[in-house]
Amino acid sequence: MVWIEVTKGMYGLPQAGLLANELLEQRLNKHGYFQSKLVPGLWKHTTRPITFTLVVDDFGVKYVGKEHVEHLMTVLQEHYQIKADWTGNRYIGIHMAWDYEKGRVHLYMPGYVQRALKLFQHIRTKKQNQPFPHTAIKYGAKIQYAKQESTAPPVNPTEKKFIQKVCGKFLFYGRAVDSTVLTPISAIASQSANPTQETLAHTNQLLKYLATQEDAVLTYNRSEMIMAVHSNASYLCEPKAKSRAGGHFFMSTNAKIPPNNGAILNIAHIIKHVMTSATEAELAALFIMAREAVYMRIILEEMGHKQPATPIQTDNAMAEAVINAKITPKRSKAMDMRFHWLKDRECQLQFKFYWRPGKLNHADYWTKHHSATHHVNVRKEFLTPYIVIEMLRMKKENKNQATAPAA
Repeated sequence: MVWIEVTKGMYGLPQAGLLANELLEQRLNKHGYFQSKLVPGLWKHTTRPITFTLVVDDFGVKYVGKEHVEHLMTVLQEHYQIKADWTGNRYIGIHMAWDYEKGRVHLYMPGYVQRALKLFQHIRTKKQNQPFPHTAIKYGAKIQYAKQESTAPPVNPTEKKFIQKVCGKFLFYGRAVDSTVLTPISAIASQSANPTQETLAHTNQLLKYLATQEDAVLTYNRSEMIMAVHSNASYLCEPKAKSRAGGHFFMSTNAKIPPNNGAILNIAHIIKHVMTSATEAELAALFIMAREAVYMRIILEEMGHKQPATPIQTDNAMAEAVINAKITPKRSKAMDMRFHWLKDRECQLQFKFYWRPGKLNHADYWTKHHSATHHVNVRKEFLTPYIVIEMLRMKKENKNQATAPAA
């Protein structure tokens, strides 16, 4: 991988405004580069084995043969000043530490959280391992009630803006490297139109969590680039009788049970409609994950990674039985659109749905709010300790010192 950044146009114009112009596309088209009709922002060449993404003024290039990258650079240098990073260590604000010996790459964003906390004038306090309060389970109770809608007084306009800024600032961080904050951000954002003092307290708790955790590191292991999905739902866990869907998307191997890998996408989504049963909630979650997976399959195939039927795991046996036509429910009218769409896509060999126990379903983490103990135990399943980055840096420094010529 190599990253190329346009620093200035031929007339000294700001690069962001220049690349937004259609001139760039015309200039690239002239030399055989074209943008995918299915995936905006993804570019390929008519004959050369090169693919790149373009985000404002940053090119992330995947290639086979250095001469093809040099051709792209020559084309750009006709009109722009550029700089290239052949190490591929940073792209759109995300740092990457490559471990070629073990076939891994680690993604992290050093200093992002600290700068954001300084922006929000947050003062660090004692350790916080829980990003959002959870509803404690009442053992022995026949009915587990969801949390009621808040009756706390509303916040003032300044506090409302503060809540919205926090959600916007850390949503990118959550999607990029730290998926543990997605569920609390989803819950806070759902109340951000009419926030209360309780919403403000939840926002401050999220900031405390981020302030006292080490920088998140997301690790991808070498794989066959076959996408797999875990889907789950939590029934009636949100106010107003709403349920929540969670998803874990990752690249794996073409195995019957795909081994886990770093997440390429996590979904924490409040289902808009009131579900009439846990099975319907699970079907709705499967529908949400499959709908997202359709486009991700297109992206992967446009990048040259042919996809077999995407395996989607659920822990609800009834939902799996409905989709795979093992049973026919008597009262399925409300679920018709969802499960018939899923059955139709399965018949097209786009997906294959299978069941495994809940404790083996990684999507469960994004379906509800958990206790601090659970966050501590589960965080290490999805994120890598930051010390790995330090060890890689020391290993690289020692290697450079060993190969450096003697004075």
